[in-house]
Amino acid sequence: MASLNAIAKKLVEPGKGILAADESEPTIAKRFAKIGLPSTEELRRDYREMLFRAREAMTSYISGVILTEETLLQHAADGTAFRAMLADCDAIPGIKVDKGTFPMPGDTGEKLTQGLDGLRERLARYASLGAGFAKWRGVITISATAPTRNNIRANAHALARYAILCQEAGIVPIVEPEVIGDGEPGDHSIDRCEEVTGETLEAVFQELRLAGVDLSGMLLKPNMVLPGTRAQQRAEVDEVARRTVDTMLRYVPAAVPGIAFLSGGQSDEEATAHLSAMNKIEGLPWRLTFSYGRALQNAALMLWKGRPENVKLAQAAFAHRAHMNALAALGQWQPELDKAA
Repeated sequence: MASLNAIAKKLVEPGKGILAADESEPTIAKRFAKIGLPSTEELRRDYREMLFRAREAMTSYISGVILTEETLLQHAADGTAFRAMLADCDAIPGIKVDKGTFPMPGDTGEKLTQGLDGLRERLARYASLGAGFAKWRGVITISATAPTRNNIRANAHALARYAILCQEAGIVPIVEPEVIGDGEPGDHSIDRCEEVTGETLEAVFQELRLAGVDLSGMLLKPNMVLPGTRAQQRAEVDEVARRTVDTMLRYVPAAVPGIAFLSGGQSDEEATAHLSAMNKIEGLPWRLTFSYGRALQNAALMLWKGRPENVKLAQAAFAHRAHMNALAALGQWQPELDKAA
């Protein structure tokens, strides 16, 4: 457990965060479609290679990378294993181990994550391949009929079973209970998000304790407390930061080494601004950082477009966004830095 704690602390070391490069094939296909590319294995490899070879970003601002199984096993065009490429940047390779969501029984529109069958064996294999951490996402929906207590409990139980299996395999579990802001209808208030986020975190940590998970050898990857994406009343940056931190203080034990937030439908700058404002609040028992996917990669993807001649420009955009979020993890980001860039 001491080694798990050391890995967890390294993933949230000051001024660094986690790159989520674990998009499922349907998700990356949608993102590639926006730039007119098909989602082939070769193009997915080229895209991830472009990110992993952005040396300034990877060595200075990224502590770990969440991969898919395809990417964990993949090699760059010149034959270099991606795992070796990450090791050269001192970035810990991680692995997404859930197998996506399926509808809960009933008509509430809720989802439950699958992937526990055979997980023990898969984790042993991933550990032998050098994965230092893993990620499992549970999805909590807000609507007129959701979330139900049954759905929160079921997702919390699955997260706990996943987490203890990870620790058994010597892998740090990142526990991701996401209260989504862009479900249907997506017009809920920030008050409703705060309420549901608190209920979810309370259930998750109850299940983690029951499962015997060592809280010092895990990380939490939650949503921020935000109004729904289609809510009429928006929230100021400081309100989001205060409500999010207050919710974490109520429900997240101090034994957890760090909280790596997901961006959850926010714009690139919103995700950065909210994280920086949270890190300006003093006296927190855990480190707060980022575990962003789209909010780190979006500008780079749009510039890359699958063309070799665009790689340097795309890498510079990725490095800039990673730098901004690294500053946010220290509470030092200023909007003028983005405007200047």
